[in-house]
Amino acid sequence: MNPSSPSEETKPCACEGSGAPEPAKKSRRDFLFHIGMGLNVLAGALISVPILGYLLGVLVNKTPLKPVSLGKVENFPEGTTRLASYENPYHRDVDGPTAHIPCWVRRIQGNDFQVFAINCTHLGCPVRWFEEAKLFMCPCHGGAFYQDGRHASGPPPRGLYTYEIQVINGELFIMAGILPTLASEGHHDKV
Repeated sequence: MNPSSPSEETKPCACEGSGAPEPAKKSRRDFLFHIGMGLNVLAGALISVPILGYLLGVLVNKTPLKPVSLGKVENFPEGTTRLASYENPYHRDVDGPTAHIPCWVRRIQGNDFQVFAINCTHLGCPVRWFEEAKLFMCPCHGGAFYQDGRHASGPPPRGLYTYEIQVINGELFIMAGILPTLASEGHHDKV
């Protein structure tokens, strides 16, 4: 076969006459695939936004601790541990009674105090003070702490969390605004 022979002529394509390419016909499968991909992208965004907010929020939102009074020093006799409470400085009206946060105050001597968060360091259950045994005990899983807050026994991984304290003009103040935890130790601005 000779390429120059007239019988082997190439026939013009049907689409060449119009000058524009013929639009591709979309199938139902392609349409549903694109809808599915769009929904997956939307779901990914809805999941990632709160996670990123949580992870990056620590860098942006620093809650300053505020001094809050627990009362006069004479309300806490030397050598005793007493339950006290304070009002969260960042409370809202809807918080109701939960804005009043209990804590344990141990007066060692003079102006030497320790103020402990009421929460066990294991799972956060409220610990109780037993004067006779000189121990803080957790009712949930049997955790025990010495009177100075050190871990004594049970599943808690460490001693009780403590508040920073100040004695000003015969009044005991703690630095409050967030509950003390491992995450909050040293990560907040002081007022």
